[in-house]
Amino acid sequence: MNLITISKYALVAAVIVAAVSCNNTPQKPANDASKPAAAIEKMTIRYIDEDSIMNNYNFAKELSEAMLRKQNQFDAAQQQRGSEINKFGNAMQQKMQNNQYLSEDSYKADQQKLIKMQSEAENYLSGLQQNIQNELNQSNMQLMDSINNFMKDYAKAKGFDMVLRKSAALYIDPKYDITDEVIEGLNKRYVKVKK
Repeated sequence: MNLITISKYALVAAVIVAAVSCNNTPQKPANDASKPAAAIEKMTIRYIDEDSIMNNYNFAKELSEAMLRKQNQFDAAQQQRGSEINKFGNAMQQKMQNNQYLSEDSYKADQQKLIKMQSEAENYLSGLQQNIQNELNQSNMQLMDSINNFMKDYAKAKGFDMVLRKSAALYIDPKYDITDEVIEGLNKRYVKVKK
């Protein structure tokens, strides 16, 4: 026998063994009375539109407004410091053009003052920006905790197995949207803290 003939017999033998082993597997009865016909677990899934929640949840709106005020304060402080530095720099320029510096030392003293003003402004603004960022992070954590805690209770009470974010899916039938109910529940539960 040559190699091709042996290969053909080996292939035929492998097919026969495979067919016999498939036929020896126990067959499931067509109607097993111990299990329901629909053995697929049904899940109740809904979704929310997180953008709508952020735009309509009172706590989220208040945090957004507070952060906007902080940003405006930062911008005003940055503008004020920049204006002071520019004013001093322009005064130096005028003094120099009008030959009002009586000595090299007085000019160097003003240069050092300008450098110090710039450094102090940079440090102040950097610290202010860091404080705003820390507040933003803290506020975002509080907001997410509020939403997540509500969603756990809400989903459990409604019997939902899963609540998805709309942005996490390519398509979800709008009939499964519970955003309005969630916003209403969040706003009912939210108690504004007086400052």
